[in-house]
Amino acid sequence: MSRLSDSGFEEELQISPVKAWHECDYEESCFIIQRHNELQFLAQNCLAHQPQITAEARSKLVSWLIAVHRQLKLSFESCCLAVNIMDRFLITTSVAADCFQLLGVTSLLIATKQVEVYSPRITQLLSLCCNSFSREQLCNLECLVLLRLNFRLAAPTLAFFLDYFTSRLTGYQSGGAIDEMVSAPDTEAWQEHRAAEINWKWLACKVCELSLADYTFNKYMPSVIVQCAVKLAKDLLKSTDSLKTSESFCSEEYPPLTCENQVLFQQCTDDLKLLVSLNQDAVQDLIRL
Repeated sequence: MSRLSDSGFEEELQISPVKAWHECDYEESCFIIQRHNELQFLAQNCLAHQPQITAEARSKLVSWLIAVHRQLKLSFESCCLAVNIMDRFLITTSVAADCFQLLGVTSLLIATKQVEVYSPRITQLLSLCCNSFSREQLCNLECLVLLRLNFRLAAPTLAFFLDYFTSRLTGYQSGGAIDEMVSAPDTEAWQEHRAAEINWKWLACKVCELSLADYTFNKYMPSVIVQCAVKLAKDLLKSTDSLKTSESFCSEEYPPLTCENQVLFQQCTDDLKLLVSLNQDAVQDLIRL
């Protein structure tokens, strides 16, 4: 049995990796591993022992990190991983309010080194903080964060599960059925289908993005938030019929819905509905009534 405790990516995997590779494709195998690791990377109650950091301060910083990741044209995966790194560090170490932004950009730097081909320059990140911190401070904090987290950076994120579940719902990936649909005679129908699908994916991503900045959702595992966000996005757009839904997704839930899970999913869905209602301006352009 594989154990990669330094990254946590396959630590204590209950399913044999050999069996997973034989019975599942690459995407499914990654999903099994990440789904198994969710709980140990969950940063629940990360502000419980932070006297100077409030949920509102966290929300403002995460919202700022979301804006920064867009400005730097980074992936949503980097943004999600940065928030996870920051939250897990907050569990281990008390942080002063005037150093909180430094922790945010440091977490983003670490995340980009893990995810992106090229990470932003340190000077670029410091300039976004109005040069309130020095290069030495950022590098020292980077080392401390890595030590506190024991270099465990392969955390399951909203971005990973969003990509996984949306690809299952659409029933195809780029380069496959899309090419077949392009060559189909009914190109107008395909264009309408594609436009509705892109709109739905963007809305689901926006809902996940909003949940990332809301401390309420730290108690939910990423896969739960994403499944609820995907369903909510479809309901909001009222365009389920225009989306090709995979039969395997309809017949099987991840994880299987026990009574306890049903309550959890319903609670998460209700929280997301409230979150969307409080942020109508952010999602209004994507909702087509």
